[in-house]
Amino acid sequence: MTYIIGMVSQKGGVGKSTLARMMVREFVSGGMTAKIADLDTQQQTCTNWAGRRAENGVTPELQVQSFASVKMALEDATRFDALILDGKPNASDQTLEIAQAADLVVIPSGQTVDDLHPGVVLAHSLRKKGIAPEKISFAMFKTTGSDRENQAARQYLVDAGYTVLDGDVPVSTAYGSASDIGKAITETSFRTLNSRAAALAQSVIDKMAELQERQSA
Repeated sequence: MTYIIGMVSQKGGVGKSTLARMMVREFVSGGMTAKIADLDTQQQTCTNWAGRRAENGVTPELQVQSFASVKMALEDATRFDALILDGKPNASDQTLEIAQAADLVVIPSGQTVDDLHPGVVLAHSLRKKGIAPEKISFAMFKTTGSDRENQAARQYLVDAGYTVLDGDVPVSTAYGSASDIGKAITETSFRTLNSRAAALAQSVIDKMAELQERQSA
């Protein structure tokens, strides 16, 4: 069975593609076959990142391919243990298609209401269109060093009725530097930053396993 994870967002710059790149790296490092379907044919953020990774000889090699539609991306799904659908950086008809195809929908969000509110609006919209709330989880990105702010952001999402994944990705130039040379955010030069990102990746995997167990029960 292929795990299908949809990365969606209400707006750009919240960490959607960064999360997709982290997950494909963690799946492959764990011995699984995985691929990113880059559905943003204009920006091709993940596709360009994969090119930088290849140019710099970063291992393991990761598969990323650009697709014009969700339907085309899904035709390739059975070849992999995990397929990560990286959508456009704004809500669209494609966003619903991704959510309908995915076993798990992940919405990255920062700590501020400017990020949290659009994410919740998107999640509510998906629910109104038939997406089960247990399929939707939030991932915390661009967190600060304030535990109070972090907990407040998480509580905002919980109060809205959604799961918040463990782990978080703090604000750090090291993550950007890693991305510039085709590395994922679990591949920086700093063990602590890698560990925090890895905790988020593991939480995604655990959530996937939980949902699969529910389906098979």
